[in-house]
Amino acid sequence: MIVSKMRVAKGALLAVLVAGGLTAMSIPANAEIVCNRWNECWRTNVHRDYPPTLGIIIRDDDWARRHHRNYHWRHDRDDQGYWRNGRWHSF
Repeated sequence: MIVSKMRVAKGALLAVLVAGGLTAMSIPANAEIVCNRWNECWRTNVHRDYPPTLGIIIRDDDWARRHHRNYHWRHDRDDQGYWRNGRWHSF
């Protein structure tokens, strides 16, 4: 009887671990929309603080769905830098 209770407890623990793993895998990546003052936007998975003089604004995906047509979308970048007038400038 003690053995079967331990098996049930182990099975329940395993089920919780598997469910937690599946939940963690289903959470979308935290991508940010980054736009500059020249209406150029790109996506990045790396959050960084841009110098205020660049006029960079960080948005979320909901903003992109509403305003995507009013901006020039550039290639997604995950390295240090920013777009300006169609050219990538690295930090």
